[in-house]
Amino acid sequence: MTTVPNITLSNGVQIPQLGFGVWQVPPAETEVAVRTAIEAGYRSIDTAAAYENETGVGAAIAACGVPRDQLFVTTKLWNRQQGYDTTLRAFETSLERLGLEYLDLYLIHWPMPAADRYLDTWQAFEKLYADRLIRAIGVSNFQIPHLERLFDAAGVRPAVNQVELHPYLQQPELRAFHREFGVQTEAWSPLAKGGALLTDTTVAELAAKHDRTPAQIVLRWHVQLGNVVIPKSVTPSRIAENIAVFDFALDDADMAALGNLDAGRRTGPDPDTFNLGYDA
Repeated sequence: MTTVPNITLSNGVQIPQLGFGVWQVPPAETEVAVRTAIEAGYRSIDTAAAYENETGVGAAIAACGVPRDQLFVTTKLWNRQQGYDTTLRAFETSLERLGLEYLDLYLIHWPMPAADRYLDTWQAFEKLYADRLIRAIGVSNFQIPHLERLFDAAGVRPAVNQVELHPYLQQPELRAFHREFGVQTEAWSPLAKGGALLTDTTVAELAAKHDRTPAQIVLRWHVQLGNVVIPKSVTPSRIAENIAVFDFALDDADMAALGNLDAGRRTGPDPDTFNLGYDA
């Protein structure tokens, strides 16, 4: 079983550098997938209210036999629940679905600029954090202007910003901003949606060079950049494959070759315009 190293967040909380994501995992398959991941050595599980599979994650946690304090559980607040009071209620609902007494990390899923509610939402996050119901609080899909505005109003800065990030969308300016202000970069869709990245010539050549799969090459690139990364799969062999990236290293030439793939190419929504769930 693979042991995943931890990264220390700005508030001293440790998060496993590689976790298991359950985006688009059907609710009926979630419990089995998460239990398979935990058996393979994953200790960080990332879900969201919008995924509609928090109950399955909770069932897996309850049945896995791993002590709660050895697991790191993240969920996210959905857009239509943004706002102070609605956030507090949504958090209670997520905690109940997960069957947990506290969360390790709670994220605002999207900034949803059309609604302009993320500052009020963050105040609720700070209350939950002060009440010790969450060990760390953060955001997802926030751009630099969103973060700057939040910093100006926040008593507690986000410990994490979870964003789309992969060799085709490397976001160097955002990552540099995170480093400057102590925000941990966490990558969703780390392998990019659509499969093109995993058949990319550069990735394929590096996979052959290191006798690894293309997915392992890309995940190792993330690890060496210092990203937290949350690949997802429901296939047991791929779940095991994705975590087996801590026993080899890419050299400087490898990292440079992957760095040259950046095309600013999103495979998910643009955070500046994505307002799903907002009712004017």
